[in-house]
Amino acid sequence: MRTFEVSGTLIEILMCDITEERVEAIVNAANSYLSHGGGVALAILMKGGPVIDSESMEYVEKFGPIKTGNVAITSGGRLHAKYVIHAVGPVWEEENGDCKLSMAFYNSLLKADEIAIKSISFPAISSGIYGFPTDRCAKIFYETVNRYFSEKKSQIRLVRMCLYSDSDLKIFEKIFDGMNQ
Repeated sequence: MRTFEVSGTLIEILMCDITEERVEAIVNAANSYLSHGGGVALAILMKGGPVIDSESMEYVEKFGPIKTGNVAITSGGRLHAKYVIHAVGPVWEEENGDCKLSMAFYNSLLKADEIAIKSISFPAISSGIYGFPTDRCAKIFYETVNRYFSEKKSQIRLVRMCLYSDSDLKIFEKIFDGMNQ
């Protein structure tokens, strides 16, 4: 695990099961239609229950598909987390992918602040089935949280990057160690 602080907010990088996180909000690596067919999205749905799926469908029916880089919010259903923030990340090699991934992280934090969240856990958005390289995702996450908490007055006190594998954890730790020098 690695930790660092930016403007009073603790950032943690660790290996964990995001569906078990005891934070106020978790972030789902979502697609534009908020369908929960695989990966992090399916794990969240399986643990949180069908209310997450029905709220997701209602959101898309009301507001339409979510553009890449943007977010939607639902309740957490049976999860420990009260909310799920659904962030749509880019597919690897999508035009302006780095910017869109940064926006997905940034807009998740912004939404958390809008609803007065103090703790939030992220997955490595886009680095699963969307094929985004994990090291690139780590660098973008690091730069985005630094920028966000340096620029904004935030009530968020804990941000976790919740990684699924030891290899992903090692990549994030290497990137964070290099960036923190």
